[in-house]
Amino acid sequence: MIRPSMPRLRQLRVVSLVAAGLLVASVMVAPPSSAQTAPQAAPSTTVDTTNTIPGVDEIVSSPNLRQIANVPKVAPLDATNSDIAFQGKYAFAGNYNGFVIYDISRPSAPQVVSRVLCPGSQNDISVEGDLLFLSTDSSRSDDSCNSTAQGADVKGSWEGMKIFDISNKANPRYIKSVETACGSHTHTLVPGKDRRNVYLYISSYSPRAEFPDCQPPHDSISIVKVPLKKPTDAAVIATPNLFPDGGFPGSDTGSATTGCHDITVYPSKDLAAGACMGDGILLDIRNREAPRVINRVRDTVNFAFWHSATFNNAGTKVIFTDELGGGGAATCNEAIGPNRGADAIYDITGRGDHRKMVFKSYYKIPRANADTENCVAHNGSLIPVFGRDIMVQAWYQGGISVWDFTDSANPKEIAFWERGPLAIDRFVGGGTWSAYYYNGHIYSNDMVKGLDVLKLTDWRTWTAELVRFKDLNVQTQGHYPGW
Repeated sequence: MIRPSMPRLRQLRVVSLVAAGLLVASVMVAPPSSAQTAPQAAPSTTVDTTNTIPGVDEIVSSPNLRQIANVPKVAPLDATNSDIAFQGKYAFAGNYNGFVIYDISRPSAPQVVSRVLCPGSQNDISVEGDLLFLSTDSSRSDDSCNSTAQGADVKGSWEGMKIFDISNKANPRYIKSVETACGSHTHTLVPGKDRRNVYLYISSYSPRAEFPDCQPPHDSISIVKVPLKKPTDAAVIATPNLFPDGGFPGSDTGSATTGCHDITVYPSKDLAAGACMGDGILLDIRNREAPRVINRVRDTVNFAFWHSATFNNAGTKVIFTDELGGGGAATCNEAIGPNRGADAIYDITGRGDHRKMVFKSYYKIPRANADTENCVAHNGSLIPVFGRDIMVQAWYQGGISVWDFTDSANPKEIAFWERGPLAIDRFVGGGTWSAYYYNGHIYSNDMVKGLDVLKLTDWRTWTAELVRFKDLNVQTQGHYPGW
């Protein structure tokens, strides 16, 4: 999570920032790299979108974004890579077989500190202090890290949250499990106002009558309360129904709402946005144990699966992603077009319970991908730029896109980086699952290729270099200073 407290800025006076801005584009350089990258020119103010589809594993990028490191996956954590969290000099990367802790004190040369084998997709991950939280959304024989796959129709099967003690980064200890209805596809860490507890908002979906622990209609989320001084007392304390009148019933082009896929919270503003399959919702979270829906939107024309959400820094906009095809299809092509499998930008108008989300535009990467590449809008984060709304985002095999949505109605890409397809003659899934900005660099967890580190050098984002966070769970947004 980004802590709600003010980020620590380098000791520079504001008046000097303006002067420095005139020079920064020419003096900021990334560390040297041994990674294979495309030839780089001087940073540009425009992005060339006329590139052809690169060859297998070939890397192409705009001149202002380049790879500086890659750490490949190794057994036994050679399953699909998933989400990333950060704390101090460490990155915590999820994998369907467990998680990896990296020392990123030298971003150009990340070092593996430990690998933890604990199968259970997707292993969505977050950290708080000495605790690491891991989601399990695949039915298992028990709650241990030695479990095996077992059908959800078996009453004794287990899915839910796992908690690890990471006070010793080289030797994390599994200390607690909490079973939740329909498992935990994703979770969102919400700091308690008393600072003695944290809450986990658990998103899960797809109930079936034959699943004893995942019964329809499942219009709820699970809330797990974790006492920070005694995390082994963690337990489900509420299952609020977010859709008492029912969610979107589904259509030929859109998923029915049977739970939520992901929730992003903005604790300092007591606000949250839920991406809930067929619905996008805005929530009041002043009472952490009883979030309330204050506005709901649908897009029955272009959205198939409401996947995730991101606020701008001011909390006046929210971006929802549409994971058309579930991340397993080629949707970045002319046949699908620019408005499906894309981001949707909404302005938030009004105050209090009268706040509403007003649609402004779609954003999708402006390059066509091969039909052998899965590509769709996926996980990203704000880049902490002063005075503008800029985001970095993963698009599976569509790569990484940096885009400016300061003008909600006219979003524009300012940088990109991507690998070519994993195969040219057949469909092979892969690509970047998460692409997040953290303390001067972009970190990407590629499902197949491992951890990538990139450096963005652009005059529009230079002020982000002045912001440093103690930790970062992207779905727990914090505020950074603006002009």
